[in-house]
Amino acid sequence: MASSMLSLGSTSLLPREINKDKLKLGTSGSNPFLKAKSFSRVTMTVAVKPSRFEGITMAPPDPILGVSEAFKADTNEMKLNLGVGAYRTEELQPYVLNVVKKAENLMLERGDNKEYLPIEGLAAFNKATAELLFGAGHPVIKEQRVATIQGLSGTGSLRLAAALIERYFPGAKVVISSPTWGNHKNIFNDAKVPWSEYRYYDPKTIGLDFEGMIADIKEAPEGSFILLHGCAHNPTGIDPTPEQWVKIADVIQEKNHIPFFDVAYQGFASGSLDEDAASVRLFAERGMEFFVAQSYSKNLGLYAERIGAINVVCSSADAATRVKSQLKRIARPMYSNPPVHGARIVANVVGDATMFSEWKAEMEMMAGRIKTVRQELYDSLVSKDKSGKDWSFILKQIGMFSFTGLNKAQSDNMTNKWHVYMTKDGRISLAGLSLAKCEYLADAIIDSYHNVS
Repeated sequence: MASSMLSLGSTSLLPREINKDKLKLGTSGSNPFLKAKSFSRVTMTVAVKPSRFEGITMAPPDPILGVSEAFKADTNEMKLNLGVGAYRTEELQPYVLNVVKKAENLMLERGDNKEYLPIEGLAAFNKATAELLFGAGHPVIKEQRVATIQGLSGTGSLRLAAALIERYFPGAKVVISSPTWGNHKNIFNDAKVPWSEYRYYDPKTIGLDFEGMIADIKEAPEGSFILLHGCAHNPTGIDPTPEQWVKIADVIQEKNHIPFFDVAYQGFASGSLDEDAASVRLFAERGMEFFVAQSYSKNLGLYAERIGAINVVCSSADAATRVKSQLKRIARPMYSNPPVHGARIVANVVGDATMFSEWKAEMEMMAGRIKTVRQELYDSLVSKDKSGKDWSFILKQIGMFSFTGLNKAQSDNMTNKWHVYMTKDGRISLAGLSLAKCEYLADAIIDSYHNVS
């Protein structure tokens, strides 16, 4: 127990001794320390044990969430938050899909309860999400060769797969694109799964370094897990062409690698669920075994519901059953079972023909708004920039992000001078841009690109 002692000049008195001598130092009811000139210094000494947590250092702030905090503190009326990957309306407000509201109303009308889900999640959701990914009539579905369990959105689903890799493929390496989504490295580090990178982005063309990608996949140790973005690559917005996907599949098969897809934007990139799943289905048609993590944050706007899935395509139904059992075993001590609300929304929307059609229409609308903003930004850059620079890379990219090619200093200028908040790698989220502010953003990009080195 910590003790305290009152130090008066060179004299130390315990509290009981102070009370005993109080009348000697001053009149009754007076403050002896104000009356007595000899006691000019009063200090309190407290003996405190050091914290058991002294060895824990301060963690660095999250680079994306930090952008949002800085944006909120900015009072400039022209400010833009292009850091976070979340859809906004033309008025730059969050958007709750109408079909989501209908699905939630249906849940209230039915009086759905809040009982625990099984470890693997809601059965109706797991069925719906696998069929959306592969197609209801696909052989992997009919032959029950897909092990699917509900995960905590894309991040949680990736983390489950990472734990499975660490446990059953000891020493195997995950090879990820350079650059990639910022949380990929964190996930594999946390799961103690080693990783390396393959070339992806070519800064000279602000496009895909396809030759470098293929060469690095070939050089990876046989049996590596190759992490692929199924569509709308984050952060670059640069996707392989259909012909390039075939070549990627060829090399992965030749090297006996295991594909690992991260599908966070199905239906949100092109506006078509089927088109955005084409890369995954290509690998399934070849009879390959692979992982696919899914998220419904973007395409249904369920950011806070943390709803997604991990799918493992196996060579047999028996293998899928065993893999699913081990995924459940990993999930149980990690979070026990997943939340039900978002799962029911997805199951209701996909399971009702009318709502499913409405969802596809809303996805087309959201994807269409981003395409329109992308075109307007390009047009503004071309009309304002007289240097002859080729800005066409903006139109070649897809999804909510654009990789501008701006370096850290130029990105800092975007924020410090123009109040445009973005990640320091030059990525901007077009989902946070309105048509009304395209010209302003073009001015900021042109100034930063030409006047800051």
